[in-house]
Amino acid sequence: MPQVVRSRIRALHGPPPVSPLPRRFRSLADREAVAVLHRAARVLLEALPELTDRLVEALREQEPAYRAAMETEPAEIWQEVHHSLRHNVASLIQPREFREAAHRTSRWIGESRAEQGVPLDAVMHAFRMGGAMVWQDLVDDTARRHPEDTRLLVHVAADVWNFVDEHCAVVAEAYRQAERRLSWRRENQQRLMTAALLDGTARIADLPDAAAMLGLPVQGRYAVLAVAGARRAPHGAGRPPLTLAEGTQALWHSAGEVELAILPLGAEPAADTEPPGEAGTPAADPGPLAGAGPGADGELAALAAGLTAPPGTRVGISSVVDGLAFVGDARGMAETALRTCPASGGTVLLDEQLPAALVVSSPGLGAALADRVLGPLGRLDPADRDVLIETLTAWLDSDGSAQRAGARLYCHRNTVLNRLRRFEQLTGRCLTRPTDAVEVSLALAARRLLEG
Repeated sequence: MPQVVRSRIRALHGPPPVSPLPRRFRSLADREAVAVLHRAARVLLEALPELTDRLVEALREQEPAYRAAMETEPAEIWQEVHHSLRHNVASLIQPREFREAAHRTSRWIGESRAEQGVPLDAVMHAFRMGGAMVWQDLVDDTARRHPEDTRLLVHVAADVWNFVDEHCAVVAEAYRQAERRLSWRRENQQRLMTAALLDGTARIADLPDAAAMLGLPVQGRYAVLAVAGARRAPHGAGRPPLTLAEGTQALWHSAGEVELAILPLGAEPAADTEPPGEAGTPAADPGPLAGAGPGADGELAALAAGLTAPPGTRVGISSVVDGLAFVGDARGMAETALRTCPASGGTVLLDEQLPAALVVSSPGLGAALADRVLGPLGRLDPADRDVLIETLTAWLDSDGSAQRAGARLYCHRNTVLNRLRRFEQLTGRCLTRPTDAVEVSLALAARRLLEG
């Protein structure tokens, strides 16, 4: 709040401070100026309520940032101005006694204005307005009562404005410290709320507050991104140097070796067909994956295509979920997708790797399936076994085309067919039988994902 000035007249009150510089002695005119200042300041103290009224009204007219606070809590603002003026005008008379109290008041005002969100420039303007009004009143009172002494105030004018600057510095430092504390508290609350959403521990009653704090809609559509294997950002910032397509909003959170991002998505893409059900019959609640569908597949594919990351980065992207309450489910799906990602790196959409996701979600059953289906190959020479596994994988990746698998393996299609027949003989599986083909495909995924 507005401050008044303190002259360096404390040199007249007691021994001088220890200093390597020679002591400054005031002239007779200085001493007379101090006496004039004391006299005018005592008059000002007696008329302090009227001075407070005028300063509050001046702030209302000239400083818009204070106007709202004055409308909501006028009594508190008046008391604050009065308290500040009383300490600072008293400092003109007894600087040693009131200096610390005046500083405490200035620090408290700087902190409280930072908490209220009043701009620092407005606070500085208010302090300078107060200093100017006090100085003008000192001059006016002296000119009215003792006009012959007015010229003496020139000797303390510099001290007056040095004091104003001193308190502006006190206020600014307190304001910035409070701003840093508030920023840290706000960031910590956002981090804790983000962690609660991703952990699935956020209470339903807290979701509106979380949405307002994070700038997210409660009923929006979301996906979660899980990133691992990238080098850390410079200066320990903690986030891998992974970038999303321009305009993609992401709320990042570090979870150990994995970085997570909550991705707010747009409105649900329009469906091409009417949902099943009779006309007029209320649709059943589809659950957290209500936003998933043909449109969502394209949306997530576009999201994956817009990612850029250094080599070796592994990225998993969850299915789409409806509502902030289901972000924890999306986090689990993103981490499952991350576990299906090749060790060499890449981006995996959970919706495109559901069989592999089933394997990594139940590693014990996946390992048992791999042992049951591929166990007989363990009796072969490792090099021979690897050739059969590589051929089988290429054939499945080529949609059962021996021609295309041979092109990938740089061998004749008959060589591919011979190897497949050998696999069938060793394992007792028939690759043309759908159930056997599914088991073989899952067993190969389990071998790749669970054994390295």
